[in-house]
Amino acid sequence: MTTRTLTVVTAGLGRPSSSRMLADRLAKATEDALHEQGIECATEVFELRDLAHDITNGLLTGFPGGRLRSVVERVVDADGLIAVTPIFSASYSGLFKSFFDVLEENAVAGKPVLIAATGGTERHTLALEHAIRPMFVYLRAVVVPTGVFAATADWGGDGAALLQQRIERAAGELADLMSKGGPRRPKDPYDDPTPFDRLLADL
Repeated sequence: MTTRTLTVVTAGLGRPSSSRMLADRLAKATEDALHEQGIECATEVFELRDLAHDITNGLLTGFPGGRLRSVVERVVDADGLIAVTPIFSASYSGLFKSFFDVLEENAVAGKPVLIAATGGTERHTLALEHAIRPMFVYLRAVVVPTGVFAATADWGGDGAALLQQRIERAAGELADLMSKGGPRRPKDPYDDPTPFDRLLADL
């Protein structure tokens, strides 16, 4: 059976956090959608709060070291990415943005990405479209049409059923993109080096 890899990053600060809960539900729905297409899914979930010091060091040095490097490699190599952030001051969290600032140029170019966010009130819903989606478009990722926002009221009552519908729709969109063969991997500039004698030819 064909297998696809899914990496999930969540920037919730608490433990447990609503961002992690939403991330887990999105991952499960994506796995289910892929399974319906006869595709297995290997999923890894990373909480950025555990990497906060490494992310800061990476920004200061320009080099992701230690545990951060391993997570970055998982993100780059994955066939699909789910990215979830809490909303602070009408935008993504600083921890979330800093993680993606550490990535090299073109690291997620061509990669299918599902964006999601959590917040106390549904008034922050548009942060998905005016902050998070533009960031991934700039990074040249392929962002699925449906973003998922979960406010406090969405975890119970009538809101819970509507949230699950959004989760399943977005997960289905991500699964469809992942099933087509995964992302275009960024080209490593060292894969095809120019021979030394050719470099000297014009001297």
